[in-house]
Amino acid sequence: MQLIKEYVDYLVSFHAERDYFECHEIMEEFWKEHPEHPNRIGWLMLIQVAVGAYHARRGNLPGARKMWGAALEKVSGGGVDFEAMALDGARLEADLRERLAELAAAGEEAERDYRYREMDLPLADAQLAEVCRREAEQRGLIWGAPSDMSRRELIDRHTLRDRSDVIEARREELERRQSERG
Repeated sequence: MQLIKEYVDYLVSFHAERDYFECHEIMEEFWKEHPEHPNRIGWLMLIQVAVGAYHARRGNLPGARKMWGAALEKVSGGGVDFEAMALDGARLEADLRERLAELAAAGEEAERDYRYREMDLPLADAQLAEVCRREAEQRGLIWGAPSDMSRRELIDRHTLRDRSDVIEARREELERRQSERG
């Protein structure tokens, strides 16, 4: 397996730091920078898995359903090179189905009663897992540690980030379109 730094970073963030928002950021940047990558669907699937976990942990069950459902479509629909990612696709599919069933059982009214449980990706390569464990250790993290639910910057990261650059870019694009219309 060819190790991709961003993939290792994603896995460490997912399994040791439990920063699913950062996982999304890491893999989305890689996905956008490599539009011709042969496993593009697999990288998108990882983004969706992380965003689903982020939503589930926050109790946003509709968001979790949407993202995990989209990820499941990619997992079961083919097009993901699980061997290249050193992931057990069958186990990932079963886990996503189980989690979606749990969300469905919780129902819309029971969202406050939903109990988040950690998610681990089923790595199928001991060498990759060891590389990730060592990387986590070098960063002062513990592979497989649970989410620190007291860390607001981890749980509510999307509400705390500085989005001034995004807002400014949108404003500039709106002005550009308006000036083109005359």
